[in-house]
Amino acid sequence: MLKTLAKCIREYKLASILSPLFVILEVVLECMIPFVIIYLGNAIQDGLNLWGTGGTLGIGQYAIILLAMSFLSLACGALAGVFCAKASTGFAKNLRKDMYYKIQDFSFENIDKFSTSSLVTRMTTDVNNVQFSYMMIVRMAFRCPVMLIFSVVMAFVIGGSLAWIFIVVIPPLTFVLLFIMRKAMPMFRRVFKKYDALNESIQENVKGIRVVKSYVREDYEKKKFNTASENLCADFTRAERLLAWNNPIMNFFFYGVLSSALFIGCYLGIKTGTDITWEISQIIVYGMQVLMSLMMLSMVFVMITMSMESARRICEVLTEESTLHNPENPVYDVADGSVDFDGVSFKYSANAEKNVLEDIDLHIRSGETIGIIGGTGSSKTSLVNLISRLYDVSEGSVRVGGKDVREYDLSTLRNQVAVVLQKNVLFSGTIKENLRWGNKDATDEELIDACKLAQADEFVSSFPKGYDTYIEQGGTNVSGGQKQRLCIARALLKKPKILILDDSTSAVDTKTDALIRKGLRDYIPATTKIIIAQRISSVEDADRIIVMESGKINGIGTHKELLKSNTIYAEVYNSQNKGGKNDEE
Repeated sequence: MLKTLAKCIREYKLASILSPLFVILEVVLECMIPFVIIYLGNAIQDGLNLWGTGGTLGIGQYAIILLAMSFLSLACGALAGVFCAKASTGFAKNLRKDMYYKIQDFSFENIDKFSTSSLVTRMTTDVNNVQFSYMMIVRMAFRCPVMLIFSVVMAFVIGGSLAWIFIVVIPPLTFVLLFIMRKAMPMFRRVFKKYDALNESIQENVKGIRVVKSYVREDYEKKKFNTASENLCADFTRAERLLAWNNPIMNFFFYGVLSSALFIGCYLGIKTGTDITWEISQIIVYGMQVLMSLMMLSMVFVMITMSMESARRICEVLTEESTLHNPENPVYDVADGSVDFDGVSFKYSANAEKNVLEDIDLHIRSGETIGIIGGTGSSKTSLVNLISRLYDVSEGSVRVGGKDVREYDLSTLRNQVAVVLQKNVLFSGTIKENLRWGNKDATDEELIDACKLAQADEFVSSFPKGYDTYIEQGGTNVSGGQKQRLCIARALLKKPKILILDDSTSAVDTKTDALIRKGLRDYIPATTKIIIAQRISSVEDADRIIVMESGKINGIGTHKELLKSNTIYAEVYNSQNKGGKNDEE
């Protein structure tokens, strides 16, 4: 895990090294200052006894040295803070960048494994936790041990046997801190799973806010959010309750050491008859430094405990390998738009008990228009997802242009297979910017032509800013039908060899649907067109129509052939064309 995270430091290695170096210098100077104060005290005493014989020159020298060390310590601390901030924020930036790039290469199967809400949590909350932990490691994790060791050494130099108090205290205190850390780790693991559930609730609610309001389900959604929030709060409270023991324990040891130093020091002074007031005062000074170091070290342990689970979740994403890969010698040219399914079976997970698609044998000629009809859950979308290799088949093979899709370069294949998905997505930006997702070099004339074919030009031209109209996030300022037509226009700009319309005209009227299909026939006659639809009217003029049922092909033929030979197709046709009459009866 550490090796994976370390790769994200990259250009911030220098800052990550300089920060602890300046921290060490700062600590050395801080620990030396009490030592100099001792000699300054001696110089003051000598100056009083030897006033006028040069003693005051010694006082001035020590004072200058002390001031110089103080300013140098301040400068080192400031530089350590600057480099620490640069290192930690840069590390977090690289973490987000690497995760985002990795997610872009994920297949649908990888994304299904993590879930969208979990990926969002990992790129926000988890990265913030790791960033803060890294900041503390770069500064505190170096400062505390160095301060601890140096203070103990200086305590032995000045205080002699009194310094053994620290050696006795440090082991049990370390044991207690490690015990707390070990107990808290599983709690935080549960906490971050609850974070995913909370984010999923928020994301789902915000995305479907129109549905929530139309069904007056605000109270239900509030209750669901409160449940997720309270579960998260309860687990966090249990973890924080355990970590809350950290400060009382540290204070107990701190005052214990202080009391012991005073008691033992006074006892030794009385027993030996010597004045060890100065040694006791220095032991107390260094004792405070030792215990403050342990206090800060415990804070580092607490933060590391919280961030370990976040680091593990981040590494899961960074080390996840896409289930889809380019072959060693990929094919970079798609000959034509022919599609062949040879004995194809498919399931979304290797652990799934049942196949989604079973024994599919289908051969589509280049330039042919194919309609696909079937009930909900008949695996129509699953079938076409295999053409652009959004998933790999479990058995058999899918060939495009005469070659297995697994032989193609992924970008080449997907550039030649344009898909207008069932859930249409527009991105924040102008209409022009959205359309140029299909072809970044498309001219304004080509944009307009594509929109005319998709029956989108009329409503786009009615906007005050026309094609420069800004589309809000998710396309919320256009209707469902307008969104569908813009997505079809975007796909047409790719000029693909295969065009797949996955129920992408469901929100337009039958007249507009017919005009779109006519435009497709005239504009891209050589392109293979696969149209998934619920309405018979959207596919009845196709060259062939495929009827799907429970992941299998139930029938193939023209509209007229299927009306005569296929019961499912005939029932759907009759229900759509005679529904009103049947209802009256």
